[in-house]
Amino acid sequence: MGAIHLIRHGQASWDAEDYDQLSEQGMRQSALLGMAWEAGDWEPTSAVSGSLKRHTQTAVAAIDASGRGDGYDIDPGWDEYDHRSLAEALSSKRVTLTPREFQPLLEASLASWMDGTLDDATTSYADWRGGVLDSFKRAVDAAGSGQEVAVFTSGGPIATVVSHLLAGDDSLFIRLNAVVVNAGVSTIINGSTGPRVLSFNEHAHLPRDLVTFR
Repeated sequence: MGAIHLIRHGQASWDAEDYDQLSEQGMRQSALLGMAWEAGDWEPTSAVSGSLKRHTQTAVAAIDASGRGDGYDIDPGWDEYDHRSLAEALSSKRVTLTPREFQPLLEASLASWMDGTLDDATTSYADWRGGVLDSFKRAVDAAGSGQEVAVFTSGGPIATVVSHLLAGDDSLFIRLNAVVVNAGVSTIINGSTGPRVLSFNEHAHLPRDLVTFR
């Protein structure tokens, strides 16, 4: 049996000009994940990262802190949707909300994106989802017996994969997407019956004051 560990990136930089950078807290979250690997004498047999900076920065911080691992490959299929562009396509004003205020707007924009009624979306939901599921299939193919595949990605791809494994469709996507913890880990086991969800959103490696959702 093999396993795929879907890792959400550490906290990004919400108020910065470039959101796609880990915050200081995000770097700490990522390092704590790697330290937990070291303490548990665990390491991935292979690793893959989305192409966004917050993905690769999380991968580097975790792998460096663990003191083990041989780097990672890049697969853009694990990239997140552009949450700000989607929200701004629904809203008539530039999105300058706090994370708490932003969440309802994001969920409304995701629902419109999924049903094809969101104007000015740069890519369709079906195309984005297809890219995620194609990347997941590649990860499943790599997760043969005894293989432990670490995937550094975002909350959206994690929610998509878990929704399809649990429900067979996208019906859980928005609910799961809202609660994926930064630097949290969701584990998929891969055996003779195919991939199955073993755990969702594990984050015991983070102290309470470092648990964040955005």
